[in-house]
Amino acid sequence: MGEAKRRVAQGLPPRQTKAKEAAKDTSPRLVPWFPLSRNQADRFVQLTTRGAWVGIAALVLFWVMVRFIGPALGWWDLADGR
Repeated sequence: MGEAKRRVAQGLPPRQTKAKEAAKDTSPRLVPWFPLSRNQADRFVQLTTRGAWVGIAALVLFWVMVRFIGPALGWWDLADGR
């Protein structure tokens, strides 16, 4: 006896189907022949923008360390003598 028939015979409801995996990206593609959707392109821009700001912040911190903190603590002297 199959599972469906057994459940009917016992008065049980039909078995629930499992939820499907994550929804497929249905946003339109940027170019039909290139496998990159508009959502993926937007996420890429957000990620690279955030990465650029992190890089700028790291550069500023490095500059402050080299220009002010290192000489103030006597770790090195500046070449321009200031």
